[in-house]
Amino acid sequence: MASPSKAGAALAAFREDLVGDVFAQGDVGYDEARTVFNAMIDRRPAVIAQCVDEADVVRTVRFARDLDLKIAVRGGGHSVAGQALGDGAVVVDLRHMRAVTVDPAAEAVRVAGGATMSDLDRACEPFRLATTGGRASTTGVGGFVLGGGSGWLDRCCGLAVDNLLGVELVTADGERVHASADEHPDLFWALHGGGGNFGIATALTLKLYELPEFSIALVLYLPEYGREVVRTYRDVIEAAPVEASGAVLYLTGPPDEFVPSHLVGKRLSGALLTYAGTEEDMRKLAQPLLALPHETEIVGAMPYADVQCMIDDPPGMRNYWSAEYLTGAPDDFVDAYCALGDSMPVPTGTQHLLWPQGGAVADGPHEYPVPYRDAAWAVHPFGIWADPADDERCVQWVRDVRADVRPWSTGDVYLNFIGDEGTERVVAGLGTENTRRLADVKRRYDPDNVFRFNHNIRPA
Repeated sequence: MASPSKAGAALAAFREDLVGDVFAQGDVGYDEARTVFNAMIDRRPAVIAQCVDEADVVRTVRFARDLDLKIAVRGGGHSVAGQALGDGAVVVDLRHMRAVTVDPAAEAVRVAGGATMSDLDRACEPFRLATTGGRASTTGVGGFVLGGGSGWLDRCCGLAVDNLLGVELVTADGERVHASADEHPDLFWALHGGGGNFGIATALTLKLYELPEFSIALVLYLPEYGREVVRTYRDVIEAAPVEASGAVLYLTGPPDEFVPSHLVGKRLSGALLTYAGTEEDMRKLAQPLLALPHETEIVGAMPYADVQCMIDDPPGMRNYWSAEYLTGAPDDFVDAYCALGDSMPVPTGTQHLLWPQGGAVADGPHEYPVPYRDAAWAVHPFGIWADPADDERCVQWVRDVRADVRPWSTGDVYLNFIGDEGTERVVAGLGTENTRRLADVKRRYDPDNVFRFNHNIRPA
């Protein structure tokens, strides 16, 4: 750690050098700059550098290294564990770096490191192209992709990392590196699930797919129909083409136009069928779900970018999530899942989600450190609430979900869906042998473990 006099002089020079804005404790705007998606996170970085280009990122890394300060990286700021911030750290804030450049002829897109899913989806929409994106439009693309990347299109387009063509990276030494299948292939492999352990992704290039039409059926039911809804949805998806995806869920009735007023604030079960194709074909698949007694429905063609915004949650809420990946969804599992839905805390923003994998997820490259791709289903208890008085019951319910569905778990997990759950869970998200190999790559590109505010891989 540098002396106070050296640190003060270095910060003054850094403010002059950086094109973007710099915030330190006591500055106007500091508290706003350190606010992230999860209101449970309250950390006080030493410096927040809002970079505007790759050169700013290099300057920030070198500033932090000169003062022997830890580095955190902020893209979308959606990590439930608040990994975008660190007490006493230098935060490389990429939110001003959001350019998205689509190459329709090559069916590829270059995405700057601070872009959100909405930036990506809206840029691709005029070309009727898309790629696997997260299920919330405010998620940062960089963290989403490097962590694996699961979304409504993964059954037909693969995980996000399966579509990663290249990464522009600033390393722990402040050097610029381009990683691809031909350049730094060991690093490129590690970026397929290893997250932000190896550097700061200032841009990613992704493969795109034609998506001329997209359709959905969102149907809400009274909770007593939950078991029948889950079994019906399971049977529909298991017989459906890979273009079909979505989820079944329990939720509190939201104050939306399509929800009858008497159901707002009440426990509901629901089914969302997404379809990368025509409304006509989607309706045929959705018929068994629509035939069940239900309270309300939205059925029809809808732009993919709009669907991506459907389950966005407002900022300023308290969050605690986890996940388990499953060997299957037999009837005894359905009973356990629905019992957990019946005990879900309401009225809160909490959701109890179950969605399918298979298709291009299972058929994708097995050499990458994403061991959960062979799981048939995923359970995602998504705790979200406003009142700190609800902390204990909401956190405990998420933990209860994990414990009660464990008999059907593969033991693997998608790390983007969990907070700080310990080293064993990080290994479960990467695979034991993959973790060893990743530690070797970490030693080469970040031997001092500068990038540690993540699901951390220690250098070998």
